[in-house]
Amino acid sequence: MSDKLALKGAALSFAFLVLILLAWYGATAPSTPPGTAAASSASAEYDALMGKGAAADPDAIKGFPTPMQFAEVAARNLAAPFYDNGPNDKGIGIQLAYSLGRVGLGYLLAMMVAIPLGFAIGMSPLLYRALDPFIQLLRPISPLAWMPIALYTIKDSTVSSIFVIFICSVWPMLVNTAFGVAGVRKDWLNVALTLEVSPLRKAFLVILPAAAPAIITGMRISMGIAWLVIIAAEMLIGGTGIGYFLWNEWNNLSIANVLFAVATIGVVGMILDRAFGLILKKVTYAE
Repeated sequence: MSDKLALKGAALSFAFLVLILLAWYGATAPSTPPGTAAASSASAEYDALMGKGAAADPDAIKGFPTPMQFAEVAARNLAAPFYDNGPNDKGIGIQLAYSLGRVGLGYLLAMMVAIPLGFAIGMSPLLYRALDPFIQLLRPISPLAWMPIALYTIKDSTVSSIFVIFICSVWPMLVNTAFGVAGVRKDWLNVALTLEVSPLRKAFLVILPAAAPAIITGMRISMGIAWLVIIAAEMLIGGTGIGYFLWNEWNNLSIANVLFAVATIGVVGMILDRAFGLILKKVTYAE
């Protein structure tokens, strides 16, 4: 039954994709009024002679690209993803590596803080009551609101972007870890108490496996937020990264490359989310 449902879902997704491509093609298909074909041809030849236009520059696509133009731009970007022609001209692979590196470092720092602190909060009602006001005050603040403060205090744009990833990743992991630890069944804790299990063994052999689904869910949410935030942060700080690549292509009025960057961001975000989804399936068990 599940296989049939998955097959039907894939077929429906493909149908939606075909409809989107047809609508895209219909919206961007060139319309040439009668009597203007010769003028357009002469204009194209003139642009080519003057070193302008698509004949001389494949990226010089006027307006919103057609599906075929987008495919050509995507193929050209993917053909040489790691080229480096200077500060403002790097391949998409290099830009993604910078973004993923910043996200990975900030996310790792958030894990090192959020998961142990979440364990402590979940196991101590007193600590929960003491820290809950601070968590509720800081959690709703937009991560980008911290960027000016980080830039002023840290005085380094790259480290500031990593700090922003840290601050946006820490809250979902912290809250979900505390929720998962506090929700461990009392029966299991009583069995551990009866067997006189040490606190460290109880934490790793009883509490951690029981709270793992909630912890992984918090990590999954944090990764999604971190990937969203790094794009906006790189658009602000500039230099390198997929967010900077997108903003730079917008400044160059290359809508095709902007769309390619948007698609790349979506694909990478989907891969990261699916990876955490697979981990969640591994640690989730049926009672």
